Amino acid sequence: MHKLKIGIIKEGKVPVDKRVPLTPKKCVEAMQEFPGMEIVVQPSDVRCFTDAEYQELNIPLQQDLADCDVLMGVKEVPIEQLVPDKTYFFFSHTIKRQPHNAKLLRAILDKHITLIDYETLKTPEGQRVVAFGRYAGIVGAYNGILTYGKKHRLFDLKPAYLCHEMEDMQEEYFKVKLPPIKIAITGGGRVAGGAMEVLDKMGIKKVSVFDYLYKQFTEPVYAQLHSGDYNARPDVEVWDSPDFYANPHLYKSTFRKFTRVTDLLLACAYWDPHAPKLFTEEDTRKPDFKIDTIADITCDVNGSIPTTKRATTIEEPAYDYNPTAGELEPPYSQPDNITVMAVDNLPCELPRNASRDFGRHLIDNVFPQFFNNDKGEMLARGTIAKDGKLTQRYSYLEDYANSATNNKEKQEAV
Repeated sequence: MHKLKIGIIKEGKVPVDKRVPLTPKKCVEAMQEFPGMEIVVQPSDVRCFTDAEYQELNIPLQQDLADCDVLMGVKEVPIEQLVPDKTYFFFSHTIKRQPHNAKLLRAILDKHITLIDYETLKTPEGQRVVAFGRYAGIVGAYNGILTYGKKHRLFDLKPAYLCHEMEDMQEEYFKVKLPPIKIAITGGGRVAGGAMEVLDKMGIKKVSVFDYLYKQFTEPVYAQLHSGDYNARPDVEVWDSPDFYANPHLYKSTFRKFTRVTDLLLACAYWDPHAPKLFTEEDTRKPDFKIDTIADITCDVNGSIPTTKRATTIEEPAYDYNPTAGELEPPYSQPDNITVMAVDNLPCELPRNASRDFGRHLIDNVFPQFFNNDKGEMLARGTIAKDGKLTQRYSYLEDYANSATNNKEKQEAV
């Protein structure tokens, strides 16, 4: 059995990300479970786990990772830090042709790097196997409650990023005293699951969609809404999930019935740009539009939630949307505004917990593939680039990668 040497790289992207693919304990566990694996860690002063925490468990620190077979990070690697001819794992944000990363993909091809993106690692059925979604949901729901409490001057919660671990954040839950409001959670995946964990632990009762719409309660409640609860195809009477995912453009939003009864919206559903938006800016001006606080946890700018005009930062997580003017204003400035929380890197607020969870997925789902000849071809399917070329599955990115070269040539010609 060949030895496989993995290097955990120092995150180079600015602003810095404190997360890490493998915590010190997960490094130990991985090497015990896969005796053919060796792990070294590039020293870093920004990681949520310190160099000392790795050294305590005898994980070697190594500045030069040239002798590693696989390099693993979290966020995009700055072009000047890419080591040629290596296999890299990180979130590259290239598969949707994100404009700011065309140069990165071009550099990966030019340096003959093999790129495997965590986002593209899936089961044969298409389920993602490594993701930070649960922690996006956990922090997003907490931030949503924090924002609602602040807007209505009910309570002040300590921001999640100032908590050392999730346990510290949970100590804050006892402060949450809500009037009998209704909270809607959209989605059925990991993100929604994380959000519901928080509301359950806060003692907020879950009710059926029917009761949510038509009954009054004397305590705060929440309902989980699936696509079929707020989308309909005008020409078809019966809801058909596969049809919705195949033909989202044929559907209309029926979310209007929820805007009349909802106080706080936690948006956790994956959104296809061809699907209808939940509501329109016009809707927010209607007298019966009740939602006054939105945590857009999925954070699609100008996406499913039209009031999400820009993403926010961990330190300044909210802004107000003024429905009358259709403009953004400072948060909590007027009671009639809709306050929007739209942090786009929520798991970074609880980096230690999020990193543990992520490492669990790697050990259970990805590392076995290194030693079983990639049975089921998960790594092969997740490989975007290899030997200076895009793999067939990602050949559609050719023009996108080349656009970086053309821009460069244009600049040099100027």
